[in-house]
Amino acid sequence: MFAKHKISRRTMLKATTALSAIAAAEFTLPRWMPRLAFAQPYNNPRGDVMIVVFLRGGADALNMIVPHGDDTYYAARPTLAIARPDSSTRGKAVDLDGFFGLHPALTPLLPIFQGGELTAIHATGAPHNSRSHFEAMSMMERGIDGSYEAASGWVGRHLATLDTGNTSPIRGIGWGTATPTSMIGAPSAVAMKSIVDYHLDGNMKLAAQMMQSLYALESEPLAHSASSTQAAIDLVASIGYADYVPRNGATYPESDFALALRQTAAIIRADAGLEAACIDLGGWDTHANQGTIEGAQAVLMQELAEGLAAFHQDLGAEMSGVTLLVMSEFGRRVEENANSGTDHGSGGAMMLMSGNLKTTPVVARWPGLTPDVLANGEDLSITTDYRDVLAEVLSLRLNNPDVAAVFPEHAPASLGLFGVSAAGTVPQTSEENLSLS
Repeated sequence: MFAKHKISRRTMLKATTALSAIAAAEFTLPRWMPRLAFAQPYNNPRGDVMIVVFLRGGADALNMIVPHGDDTYYAARPTLAIARPDSSTRGKAVDLDGFFGLHPALTPLLPIFQGGELTAIHATGAPHNSRSHFEAMSMMERGIDGSYEAASGWVGRHLATLDTGNTSPIRGIGWGTATPTSMIGAPSAVAMKSIVDYHLDGNMKLAAQMMQSLYALESEPLAHSASSTQAAIDLVASIGYADYVPRNGATYPESDFALALRQTAAIIRADAGLEAACIDLGGWDTHANQGTIEGAQAVLMQELAEGLAAFHQDLGAEMSGVTLLVMSEFGRRVEENANSGTDHGSGGAMMLMSGNLKTTPVVARWPGLTPDVLANGEDLSITTDYRDVLAEVLSLRLNNPDVAAVFPEHAPASLGLFGVSAAGTVPQTSEENLSLS
């Protein structure tokens, strides 16, 4: 433990700035390195590890989970539409269920769909959608209908309301350049990206200097944060990410996204008490030159698919204790624009990976794409509130009985996504709530 001594807040800030400058000069740090969120110990059993992948920028779900059975899709996108599976065109959609198909760049995920451990939930989103990235992401990560100013995020409220008896300092991890908005409100949440970077990069001198400054502060909450941060750093470093060997023949690509998944797998395998992890994959704002089977969006989809496929192969049978969600702040408009791209829309799609699914490859109360059923006259309509998916994950797979506190003022509808709860019970589902394409 470092000795305590008094320094001014100004001195500490100057030291922090100096250390940041040194780090910038000496290291090229990957985007995925973590900021951590921590929680106090609680007293009830925990369920799956939840991983939330956020596609930032508004992913065009219509070209990811392609509605090839809807003729209007092709009329609205004469140059951007992905060809039908029975087309002779190169790079056609890969059929999933006779109506929906995968973009060919997502083909690495096909075996997981076919194996029943991956499903897409189409026409999802927030009912009070905003075309502003900032507002839409903020609202969705907070999980509050029509508000992007709530003081906490839905993952934070989940961790705060679930009593797990877990004393680990890494109940929640955000692999990004900032603590995810969704994790705001987690008990004793701490974001110390710089310290973790220095520590994991092996520069113990810089890490020690930063920690000494934190311990020297007279503020009791900050001193507690410093202690929690040190415990988290020590735990993450002890897991030995560099020495981690993926199992089942899995090979992770050399992308920041895949590296974040690999680090998450290492922590899961170490049984270090991880309950929730958040990973970002940005760049989905495709207003121009979006491309079809090639181009900006196809590159991102390949990165997404290869990373998820490697993670699934690595975990193997252990996916029975992991639930992974993929979501984005909104979808794109149905019609392509004059710049060979798509503009901000409304309805999108989510993906759910788990070893406990009981549903079909695509779940959709499909509204259609004709002008009379489009939201705002131009967007895919939302027929499934994204919180319905999240609530089912929390209640059935994460053992959280207080979903009402996580999503206040929202009464979740049952979607029947899981065949068994984390407690081993079979969920009771009304079939009328489940409309499949």
